[in-house]
Amino acid sequence: MKKVISLIIVFLAVAALLVISGAVYTVDETRQVVITQFGKPIGKPVVKAGLHFKMPFIQQANYFERRILEWDGNPNQIPTKDKKYIWVDTTARWRIVDALKFMQSVSNEAGAHARLDDIVDSATRDYITSHNLVELVRNTNRILNDSAQGQEEESIDQISGEIERISFGRDMLTRDIIKEAAKIVPQYGIELIDVRVKRINYVSDVQKKVFERMISERKRAAEKYRSEGQGKKAEIEGQMSRDLNEISSQAYKVAEEVKGKSDAEAIQIYADAYNNDPEFYAFVETLDSYKNAVDVNTTLVLTTNSEYLTYLKDTSPAK
Repeated sequence: MKKVISLIIVFLAVAALLVISGAVYTVDETRQVVITQFGKPIGKPVVKAGLHFKMPFIQQANYFERRILEWDGNPNQIPTKDKKYIWVDTTARWRIVDALKFMQSVSNEAGAHARLDDIVDSATRDYITSHNLVELVRNTNRILNDSAQGQEEESIDQISGEIERISFGRDMLTRDIIKEAAKIVPQYGIELIDVRVKRINYVSDVQKKVFERMISERKRAAEKYRSEGQGKKAEIEGQMSRDLNEISSQAYKVAEEVKGKSDAEAIQIYADAYNNDPEFYAFVETLDSYKNAVDVNTTLVLTTNSEYLTYLKDTSPAK
């Protein structure tokens, strides 16, 4: 009898545990819950984090993400407005904003991805087919704007003719794709956050021409910058040469002034010395001339009354 009572107690405990576990569910900050009863949703989605209760066995908690989710489309071959075929690979970020509507329309994330495949790919195709290839490759006219700075109007027109100017650009294209797709996805309880063109690959017959065009554009821009650099270099070297000539001229002027002043001072010293004792000065200068003019190989033929021999003839001691 005691064993039977023990078994009954254990059975009741297990049943109570099952009832309690079926009546309690938890929601964390990253998820939201839709309660269904016999497969039909009841009430509003539960988004508040914490411990919640439901009727056991007949009600079920269906969990959905609240975080931002990723969608990656399959590459599609799409023709551009200028009849060039390209492979376009897009990606998007989205999240579930209405779990009840999401569950009723697409059931789960796999169903949502299938809807996004149709919606985003369709919007991408519409906008790519209505724009030229260059609008999908480039974002801005930076090369044109940089090249045109400080140039004459004629030069700007010439540059614009060589490099195609865009008015739309890849960034604006993706923004318009988001706007177009965002009009449709709310009916599925989805918010589309961002769409990006992840990769553009050209088909083989287009790829070579596109690469050649890109190389040609960059070479023209590089040659333009190189030419401007050479002009700037010549300007700097010309200014340097002018500065050098000016410095050399000024230095030569100062040197000549110093030299002239020194010569004047030397002449003045010689003049003062000569004026103090003209005879001694004449004597010294004459002896210097003897030393410079006469050596062992020199023969002088002079008359006896030559002034040049004055100091050699007059040997009488000074009185």
